[in-house]
Amino acid sequence: MDLDVIWLSFLTSLEQSASILEAKRMTYAGIPFLYITTKNDQVSRSELERTISLCAGRVMKGKQLHSKTQFVRNEASLYVFKHRFLVPQRKMFCCGNGCIDCIRLLPPS
Repeated sequence: MDLDVIWLSFLTSLEQSASILEAKRMTYAGIPFLYITTKNDQVSRSELERTISLCAGRVMKGKQLHSKTQFVRNEASLYVFKHRFLVPQRKMFCCGNGCIDCIRLLPPS
């Protein structure tokens, strides 16, 4: 699963929102930050968080992904969020404890 494709779809979906003028991703120290410029200063933080959640849900539908969003700061019509798409971690070896999600029980790929 290529997360760059997911991010591109997510940013496109955000920019099609009625209250968002521009959305872009910037990565600092390996952490992706979401910079959102709103069309006016009256857009609330909770409205933006709801829009982010809805757009993330749309692009994650049918995929084994989760998202995590954390507000960082805002200045006038610019909002910054720490946003991550998380891929579930899978076991790479059998530990011998008879786990229900054991790697030995997976069908061959």
